Amino acid sequence: MNIKSAVFILVIAFLVVACDNQKRNSERFINENIAFAVAQTELMLQNVGTPTGRNYPRSMNDEGELTTTNMYEWTPGFFPGSLWHLYELTGDPKWREHAREWTQSLEPLRTFTRHHDLGFMMFDSFGNALRLAPKPTDKEILIESAHSLATRFNHQAGVMRSWNNFRSWNSFEPQYQLPVIIDNLMNLELLFWAANATGDRSLYDIAVQHADFSIKHFFRDDYSTYHLVAVDPYGEILGKYTAQGFSDNSTWARGQAWAIYGLVMTYRETGYERFRNMAIGAANFFINNLPEELVPLWDFNVQQEGFIPGPRSRAVVFQEKLHDASAAAIVAAALFELGELVNQQHYIDTAQQILRSLASPSFRAELGTNANFILMHSVGSIPHWFEVDRPLVYADYYFLKALTRYRRWINR
Repeated sequence: MNIKSAVFILVIAFLVVACDNQKRNSERFINENIAFAVAQTELMLQNVGTPTGRNYPRSMNDEGELTTTNMYEWTPGFFPGSLWHLYELTGDPKWREHAREWTQSLEPLRTFTRHHDLGFMMFDSFGNALRLAPKPTDKEILIESAHSLATRFNHQAGVMRSWNNFRSWNSFEPQYQLPVIIDNLMNLELLFWAANATGDRSLYDIAVQHADFSIKHFFRDDYSTYHLVAVDPYGEILGKYTAQGFSDNSTWARGQAWAIYGLVMTYRETGYERFRNMAIGAANFFINNLPEELVPLWDFNVQQEGFIPGPRSRAVVFQEKLHDASAAAIVAAALFELGELVNQQHYIDTAQQILRSLASPSFRAELGTNANFILMHSVGSIPHWFEVDRPLVYADYYFLKALTRYRRWINR
């Protein structure tokens, strides 16, 4: 054997050992976080009991006690979704049973049409059920849910109606009747799934039209996003605003996160380059503006010159620069998929780094604290002074989703 061959073999051996060590370190990290999530969620279940239609975990009050919602809010699907992720991560049938119980309690929502978040409500619950432990009725429930969601599509404007009305923080008038929010991209996944499951092209077309509206009207030149676009019934743009961000011209961190995740999913479902390019641009903006902790401030422009909250917003007097762990968790989950779809390792690496920051003592709770949620320090809406620096059920859901994608990546 000559010297070149020997050196080559040594280099290969070193790389194999290094990769093996990296995989073992990743597995230890994932397993430790699974063990913590299991223990913390067992305490949550002891506290919350069985589903009643009114006790879906949501956040924590000032006294450190669990707060819950009824099934008609936008968040009830996240807790059963988290239980499904625990089943996926552990293989323990008890989590399948808990997940099924909480999922089944949401079946009445299959005909719900009062707001746009049926994707969050039904796809995070019944969608995960169908994927991991299907029952014969899961598919028909999801199909009916998709058609219920589709009733909110305005065909003349070519867009999904998000909320039923909206008033700007700048004044009490006007009240817009067709507000569209960036969050709505997330609910398109239910429509894409149902189109594939049934062959109903109309559901696919609705999802693509809404996504096209979003990339045309929500994004600035630097790939940052507005939170809300108000339109008239014919699609004319009436104004661009924020509801939960710092100011109308700022970039609300979780809104940017919804945009990234939603566009990555839309690219996966359509293969269209325009969605790929916007997903990459939005992700790069988010990554390039992260602080050292890799968990963004609740708004990227909070307290910066040139960004002024509307006079009715609580952000006018709020000075503290809080982080939003929920935005970081959403983006970590999205970056694992984006990195795989576009074959870019740096997105995978960034997702891992964000996950490790979220799992650090700065953001992951101690066992038995934090109303038994996994992550601390999320922000619901500072302008509304609601769920400020609190745990949020959807932060935990996307943290667990990111763990499932991380493990899938290292075992690919």
